[in-house]
Amino acid sequence: MIKNIIYVFAIFFFATSCNDKPEDSSINRKKLVKRHNIIFTEIDSTEIPQVGNGEIAFGIDVTGLQTLYGNTLSQWGWHSFPLPEGKTVADFKMTRINVHNHTAEYPVDNIGQKELFSWLRENPHRLNLGKLSFLLDGKLIAKQDLSEINQKLDLWQGVIYSNYKIQGIPVKVITICHPKSDAIAVKVESKLIREKRLTVQISFPYGHAKKISGGDWNAPDKHETQLLRNKSSVMFNRFLDKDSYNSKLTWENNVELKETAKHTYELLPMENSNVFSFNCHFSQIPIDTSNPSFEVTMDDTKKYWEQFWSTGGAIDLSESKDSRWKELERRVVLSQYLLAVNEAGSLPPQESGLLLNSGWYGKFHLEMHWWHGAHYQLWNRWPLFERSLDWYKTSIPVAQKIAKRQGYEGTRWPKMIGPDGRFGPSFTGPWLIWQQPHPIFYAEQNYRIDSSDQTLQKWKDVVFETADFMASYAYKNKETGKYDLGPWLINAAENNHNTKESTINPAFELAYWRYGLGIACKWRERMELPTNEKWLDVLKNLAPLPVKDDLYVMYENVPNMWTDFNKSHIDVIGAGAFLPIEGIDKEILNNTIDKVNTDWKMNTTWGWDFPWLAMASARAGQPKKAINALLMDSPKNRYSKCGINTGGPAAAYFPGNGGLLYAIAMMSAGWDGENNKRAPGFPDDGSWTIKHEGLMKAQ
Repeated sequence: MIKNIIYVFAIFFFATSCNDKPEDSSINRKKLVKRHNIIFTEIDSTEIPQVGNGEIAFGIDVTGLQTLYGNTLSQWGWHSFPLPEGKTVADFKMTRINVHNHTAEYPVDNIGQKELFSWLRENPHRLNLGKLSFLLDGKLIAKQDLSEINQKLDLWQGVIYSNYKIQGIPVKVITICHPKSDAIAVKVESKLIREKRLTVQISFPYGHAKKISGGDWNAPDKHETQLLRNKSSVMFNRFLDKDSYNSKLTWENNVELKETAKHTYELLPMENSNVFSFNCHFSQIPIDTSNPSFEVTMDDTKKYWEQFWSTGGAIDLSESKDSRWKELERRVVLSQYLLAVNEAGSLPPQESGLLLNSGWYGKFHLEMHWWHGAHYQLWNRWPLFERSLDWYKTSIPVAQKIAKRQGYEGTRWPKMIGPDGRFGPSFTGPWLIWQQPHPIFYAEQNYRIDSSDQTLQKWKDVVFETADFMASYAYKNKETGKYDLGPWLINAAENNHNTKESTINPAFELAYWRYGLGIACKWRERMELPTNEKWLDVLKNLAPLPVKDDLYVMYENVPNMWTDFNKSHIDVIGAGAFLPIEGIDKEILNNTIDKVNTDWKMNTTWGWDFPWLAMASARAGQPKKAINALLMDSPKNRYSKCGINTGGPAAAYFPGNGGLLYAIAMMSAGWDGENNKRAPGFPDDGSWTIKHEGLMKAQ
């Protein structure tokens, strides 16, 4: 388990910095944000609004709590089941392959070790910290009890206001999350409080690896809850196998607390008042401070979010003639809120953030970290991304071990991993390589913001260790004299499982290798260090991007490219998307974009493919296709009422939201090498009017 994170509230209060003058400084940011407030008038378990601070998120239903649905997930809350009896992690047998005259070990086989294989994948799993619900006359409120629902998520304030009637009696609830600590504060107003009919229940689950809720409420004998009670608060000390955490519940009225079942407690307000407020603080370590009052929390929350929206980048599309402007602007505004709530924490986020656990047990995927967080630099909110980037430096020893057991130098960053850094076996993940240059990209983003020696020193080990692996992984082909990538790899599209032992030189990975090694060489120059001749040799002699019929193809000698491999992630355009276009043949890129638009099976893509295609189209000088890519009508490019991209394997797929924010900022503020044209990624035909401020150019 990781150490508890102490937040620095001030990171939200940084001044906007921009590498050029904003195109427009007259955006009414409050009006812009508030026109996309979310209103719910009916029960819908597929739409779960949240409050949160990046480290914890509290998803609620229309009651303002989690009476019907909703989860409480955090960056630090994890649980592990005991190992299978008689087994240790060291018992897992790696698969040994011979590649380029050396032996490499990969955790990819479950034959004869299915139980241990599954345990290593499922543990640790992200844990639901607890559920807060409303009771009516001692029973959970049912759907049929509710009427006249009107719930609003006020984005400018970061507050959810829930109004409804229970059996005809009005109830008002305000739900917020404290910006400094992992605490949820709630205020309830109803005559049902004074009548002692409406009460609050808190319950705690055991861990569950496979449920999207992250909790098992049907295993009461597998965990323990200890109480430390005083007049105005109670501390719940939680123990699950070898894991533990704490929850401190405080209130401002006289309350009776009673245990109604194992790990389940009811709060009964006892004063003759229609109003009841409480604060529930979750923590991995013992809580030795008092919880702030609801009023203080409310004030801090409003200041937090007003400052968030008032700084960083902003884009106003409201003067556009294209009728799609409002939907695109809605997605942009809601994505900013969602990612700040779910994905601005101390670890790389999972693909479904802190809303629910995806099919990977709450663990994070490093190849997706770029899509979750790279946009923060362009939007001048770098500190929100920086929170999770220290993970790379502290995890160098883990990545070094992976590289070493495969016969390579430096650090090999894995795909799926949890906070403990232990490998997770998979039939696919260990063969991926496109996450490898990501940390170098992040380092360069940091340098564009702060080109100081401090930045160079902070990232030096990560950049150099990453480049060492990249140069070591590339293999010099004696016949061509070029350095190849592969075989024994699965490319970003993940559709070459059956040919991984023969796949070489995937187009996107080659381009990313060239970028990463090029930046690493620049870093040595900036630090006045001697040239790394190995890096430079590989950089100068990398195999060319594979081309057939004037089109980029997925990898060298791929068979039936446009009938069998025109599906899944569109990595044939990746070389000219978020990467600088130097070394890319613009005519071939344009041909490939056109071919993708006519022949790609877009219903097989995932959420971030659409902004990826938009970025490539913008760089290639096809802005109409860029905007059409972002707004393409596809089941994999849908955004819920809450603004959540649903185009992935789970009900929430936040890489799509992050990709959208990167693409829209790049299309608005431009990228290195373009001619400073106004909003170069948008059509220049009068259909779009782009007002933006506080954005940075992309690389």
